Amino acid sequence: MSFLKSLFGKLSSAAATGAAPKMAAAAKSIEHKGFTVSAAPFEQDGRYQTAGTIEKEIDGVRKQHRFIRADSHPSADQAVEFSIQKGCQIVDQMGERVFAERE
Repeated sequence: MSFLKSLFGKLSSAAATGAAPKMAAAAKSIEHKGFTVSAAPFEQDGRYQTAGTIEKEIDGVRKQHRFIRADSHPSADQAVEFSIQKGCQIVDQMGERVFAERE
């Protein structure tokens, strides 16, 4: 749990100062079961964090879910591939429920 607090703390402080984390240059998007899964890993402490977005148009409205996972990788290419796999896994497990508002 402390890892996640550390991760989100660094992201929040970067956002507050206007310094964005370095995103991986090799972004990739695929279509999976009617969803668009995009990789958006970022560099942190010399490694690349698993992150991305899942999008789908529902009733004429484009919905988006962003995800960040604790997994990190030594290269941007590995992080991109794993982020795509993780996004597809989320779609397989949750489908459109991924867009449900959380309380």
